[in-house]
Amino acid sequence: MSSRSDRLDLLRALLADRDLRTHEEVRVALADAGHMAHAATIGRDLEELGARRVRGADGQLVYRVGEPPLVPSAPLDLLDEVLLRFVLSVSVSGNMLVLRTPPACASPVASALDTSGGPAVLGTIAGDDTVLAVIAADHDPLAIADTLQRRSSALTARLTASGTLLPASAPSAASPSARPSASHDRSNR
Repeated sequence: MSSRSDRLDLLRALLADRDLRTHEEVRVALADAGHMAHAATIGRDLEELGARRVRGADGQLVYRVGEPPLVPSAPLDLLDEVLLRFVLSVSVSGNMLVLRTPPACASPVASALDTSGGPAVLGTIAGDDTVLAVIAADHDPLAIADTLQRRSSALTARLTASGTLLPASAPSAASPSARPSASHDRSNR
């Protein structure tokens, strides 16, 4: 039986030297070095070390310690830019947001929300001109929709005042009131 600290040190070294793709490969590598561990122990050890799955030299996902995440977090100014350029409206349904965009513009909006939305956004699905964003249960979807709309409206107002945005694309004066079917619309639909 091995000590926990010895096992963690060995695991750190194995992840630096080898391309281990699965928990099973990690378990076998540890066992070959004389450290037996169950799958749950390996999962906890990988988490404690901060191991992440990244692309190896062959393009396959492998565990590494100290590598940047697969989806880096984007700065909030990227989210602001995407909101300004592409989001026409934000509607709320239950714990989901529906964001409407011009055709072929949903993907950058979904990506920006995935990387800049923080813990409130669990994930997104992008179609051609619509993004569905699932909001975590402990966050208020109406508040998130209002925040996205306010950020977009504040940017639009600032750019309109500076003369760099055509007045026709300014948001409507609709109030972002909090109702279960709240819709924040900047389109002419």
